[in-house]
Amino acid sequence: MPDILFNFPLIAALLGVFSAQFLKIPIHYYQTKKVRWDLFISTGGMPSSHSASVTSLATAVGALHGLGSSLFAIAAMFAIIVMYDAKGIRWHAGEQAAVLNDLVEEFRDHVKKTNEDFNQKNADEQRKELKELLGHSPAEVFFGGLLGILQTLLLSWLFLA
Repeated sequence: MPDILFNFPLIAALLGVFSAQFLKIPIHYYQTKKVRWDLFISTGGMPSSHSASVTSLATAVGALHGLGSSLFAIAAMFAIIVMYDAKGIRWHAGEQAAVLNDLVEEFRDHVKKTNEDFNQKNADEQRKELKELLGHSPAEVFFGGLLGILQTLLLSWLFLA
């Protein structure tokens, strides 16, 4: 068990997730002037914690084993696939959730106008919203990846040199 506490690629990847999730809070505040602590544990948003963690992992593996190693090739391909998925499939699923939520809202408004009983139900009973922030825009993926690489290069310079 103690070996896991000194596993540089694992520590770098976890720090990538943590720092990206934390940075979502001040970035959102800068954009909206509203503090949302729940962003620390939410999906989507700037920067991508998916990208930060997998690029941190790949960068740490490259720093330890060299960019020509098989381990780096595996980590780099894993990072590419995860970032592609975060930008592509998950982003589009979020877009579809937004459209479905709009349709549900329109239907709710229609029902409200035609059914007095509906107004007696609480908000949770009236509508169950789909999660829209599932994936990332290309910029979110890029900056998450850049964050992961840069912070891991700094860590490797501090701890592996």
